[in-house]
Amino acid sequence: MRTWIEQAIAIINADFQRSADTHLIKLALPASPHITLYLKDESTHPTGSLKHRLARSLFLYGLCNGWIHSDTTIIEASSGSTAVSEAYFAQLLGLPFVAVIPKNTSPEKIEKIAFYGGQCHLVEPSQLYDESRRLADALNGHFMDQFTYAERATDWRGNNNIAESIFSQMAHEPCPVPHWVVVGAGTGGTSATIGRFIRYQRHPTRLCVADPENSVFYDYFHSRDASLVNSVSSRIEGIGRPRVEASFVASIVDDMVQVPDAASVATVRFLERHLGRKCGGSTGTNVYAAFQLMAEMQLRGESGSVVSLICDAGERYLPTYYNDAWVAGQGLDLQPHLDRLEHFYETGLWQV
Repeated sequence: MRTWIEQAIAIINADFQRSADTHLIKLALPASPHITLYLKDESTHPTGSLKHRLARSLFLYGLCNGWIHSDTTIIEASSGSTAVSEAYFAQLLGLPFVAVIPKNTSPEKIEKIAFYGGQCHLVEPSQLYDESRRLADALNGHFMDQFTYAERATDWRGNNNIAESIFSQMAHEPCPVPHWVVVGAGTGGTSATIGRFIRYQRHPTRLCVADPENSVFYDYFHSRDASLVNSVSSRIEGIGRPRVEASFVASIVDDMVQVPDAASVATVRFLERHLGRKCGGSTGTNVYAAFQLMAEMQLRGESGSVVSLICDAGERYLPTYYNDAWVAGQGLDLQPHLDRLEHFYETGLWQV
């Protein structure tokens, strides 16, 4: 058994060496010449999203803890992207994989999970955790439980994690140490890794978490009430949670911005126009919050850099965020936010 685990770790590490680091894209904002936005493009991972890093870490964590063996069925509760990435790694190791996902998960993500050999078990969002545990018991499998283990599975001190990658790539830029790093939170693993790395390296960089509607993280950040729940799920796939997750570490977050769903969707439309590519909804949430912080910096006469993430590509969301009929059916009015974004782009000011 020990031999198989060592071989599995070697397979994952070999796959990592075949994957180049993700790009850091500079987004030019003519009206803000002294403040530069950089976007870490996580969509270029083999499975197309930021969750590729998390899935790799969770598999290594499970293997090194002795939880995953040659005959272990892997089960995960996921809104989609983590399941896609975990299905990839399960296939790499020849392990069966079952994704317990919400019934409203996009067909594109379901197809991707199946492409990598995974099975999809569709449930109501409120049933994700209990059904995952039930399946793990019934199949004698391992429930990966990203919402518990994400913050501890990644080596936050370095080892080419996303934080170390960002700061290494920024090293030759005019303002190499960002004033802000802005990320969303689903599990909280990414914000925990970046926040801890910033403190460990003694950088003055501040961490902002952008949170969508119907997520409890923003209220938890201000109240520290871990019992908060919301009966409505986030429309922005991959981020926002209806309960406080164990992996969300509020104490290392410097500020949070709550972003309306209409603003998140408007921002991906804005980015398509000015970046020349489609991005997922969580990227819209990130960038909308980053623009707010940049506008505040400009008002104070500050200069510097801000870094955020392209979490995944927008092609996964053509039936939703890029579909005018879906947007109208959700009751979302994008125009006020599009006007604000264009106003910021042209003037550097946030208030229209």
